[in-house]
Amino acid sequence: MLVAAAVCPCPPLLVPEVASGAAPELDAARTACADALGVLAASRPDLLVVVGPAGQDGTETHPQGATGSFKGFGVDFGVFLGTTETANESFPGSAADRQLPPSLAVGAWLLSRTQWADAPVEGLGVGERLAGAVCVQEGRKLAARAERVALLVLGDGSACRTLKAPGYLDERAEGFDAAAARALGAADTAALTALDDHLAHELKAAGRAPWQVLAGAAEGAGLAGQLLYEDAPYGVGYFVAVWS
Repeated sequence: MLVAAAVCPCPPLLVPEVASGAAPELDAARTACADALGVLAASRPDLLVVVGPAGQDGTETHPQGATGSFKGFGVDFGVFLGTTETANESFPGSAADRQLPPSLAVGAWLLSRTQWADAPVEGLGVGERLAGAVCVQEGRKLAARAERVALLVLGDGSACRTLKAPGYLDERAEGFDAAAARALGAADTAALTALDDHLAHELKAAGRAPWQVLAGAAEGAGLAGQLLYEDAPYGVGYFVAVWS
């Protein structure tokens, strides 16, 4: 059963080594993420799954100890999923050799800043075009994996909030983000499930699929939500929320 979840944005700029001189612009978001991760750690789960958008179709799992890098963003800075003790463990098969997608690399960096318990940590990359019903079913599977499951859910809102946004200005973006923020803050699984796949794709809202995985995992869990941060720097909607 899902016992806690933290929802965080996943721009690589959240990592100060990547942001460089622009790092202070996201300080409030980083603080909110740290607060949300603290709630996750306090829930003492048997399993933590880091869920984030990825470029592939379907889903892709990443084992504890998997590594990620921000070289693609001009910085020779790497991360790994899990504790220091698991960083050098060997994992059989190609799954261990795959690099974390950028969203899960940001999640790994967030976890590295948290005093985490000894619970196993895994990663799940979710295709951004994955149908909502499939996302919900994936979430149900995650919740059934252990008696106490926690999720770190990475994802951004629309990238069309301003003229200088990555997706340019789209008048529908503000309404989409407002609906997502309300649902995340209220732990409203029905509202998250109802987010429109096609509209989210048009607005470049990479968080839609991971949020719907969360909705599936939280069904029947009776969790309450709190929105800790909401803003749109760089014209992209960023939210931080905690469910417990």
